[in-house]
Amino acid sequence: MKGLVIKNTGSWYTVLTDSGQLLDCKVKGNFRLKGIRSTNPVAVGDRVTISEGNWITEIEDRRNYIIRKSINLSKQSHILAANVDQALLIVTITKPQTSTTFIDRFLASAEAYRVPVVLVFNKTDLLTDEERHYQQLMVQLYETVGYECRAVSAETGEGVEELRPLLEGKITLLSGNSGVGKSTLINRLVPHANQRTADISDAHQTGMHTTTFSEMIPLAVDAFPVNTNGSPVNTHGFLIDTPGIKGFGTFDMEREELTSYFKEIFEFSKQCRFSDCTHTHEPGCAVLKAVEDHYIAQSRYQSYLSMLDDKDENKYREAY
Repeated sequence: MKGLVIKNTGSWYTVLTDSGQLLDCKVKGNFRLKGIRSTNPVAVGDRVTISEGNWITEIEDRRNYIIRKSINLSKQSHILAANVDQALLIVTITKPQTSTTFIDRFLASAEAYRVPVVLVFNKTDLLTDEERHYQQLMVQLYETVGYECRAVSAETGEGVEELRPLLEGKITLLSGNSGVGKSTLINRLVPHANQRTADISDAHQTGMHTTTFSEMIPLAVDAFPVNTNGSPVNTHGFLIDTPGIKGFGTFDMEREELTSYFKEIFEFSKQCRFSDCTHTHEPGCAVLKAVEDHYIAQSRYQSYLSMLDDKDENKYREAY
């Protein structure tokens, strides 16, 4: 029997079978992905094979996925979702503030697996004039690099309706730091979802986890209609809600590949004197010159350097 994983609670996986059944399934203790040590070998969005007893025995080849380094286990990964059409990265300028390093790490990981990303700046209703100006600068930076940006307030509804055309007919991963308002945004977009929300911690201005597992949510009310080939009828689209994350450790990236995951750095790297330039110290480096001349943002270059450093570290650094 084959099906689609629509929920991962950490212990159980809810699978929508090709015949339209919803089954709670488990994986064998020795189940491992080929070549990847993962804390969650099966992810929401996976197509799987189920044996008698509701055991998941096989995963079909993925066309893409978003992966990050596990927080506690440095040599293992955590897959946020698989087989997605795009990702919405929800970021906030305040309460809490999303760091550019976090944004850039997510974007680089998405580039590695060819997942388009739209940056959604939430909580615009809370911004002071100074913070609003800073947000405009952030939007300008990432639009110049080549990423679509939207500004919304999930709390008031401002700008939310303009997101709907982006989601129609697509499987969209929602991700972001804890407390950026993913659940509130989902409730605006999908009122029948009834996602739990929580206030920001006043002491630390950080988010408190309200989503504790990953789940695929249909944009339409009619749950999960199924095609004859077993895939969900994707006329409206689906959102994949994921728990908020504090840090984004990059996983399984080689130093020589990293340049190509930063769009603007890759473009300038074509002009470097040496083909194996690391863009850190080499003479004739066009990237260093572009940073000096402000054609590449200092924040983006620092994110690139921090990811280069990942290969030299033995453990995950949480404070990104």
